[in-house]
Amino acid sequence: MADVQNQQPAADAPKQGSTELTINDLNAMKVIIDIASSRGAFKPNEMVAVGQTYTKLETFLNAVAAQQAANPAAPASDAVDTGA
Repeated sequence: MADVQNQQPAADAPKQGSTELTINDLNAMKVIIDIASSRGAFKPNEMVAVGQTYTKLETFLNAVAAQQAANPAAPASDAVDTGA
């Protein structure tokens, strides 16, 4: 087991207490769902909720990508307001 105390934080890790979600974070969550479902991490009765959440996430990410493609002159802010 690795010694956790000696590990250095990632250079691009968010500051503690930050409530900012980025498009990259959402893409990472989509990948995590893909990996977890392919490895059988979810029970059959959980798959509906997982699938619905995945579909919402994918739809949002596709809409953001389409918006960025349609307006390339806009600043590339990948932060998502969490309302917090």
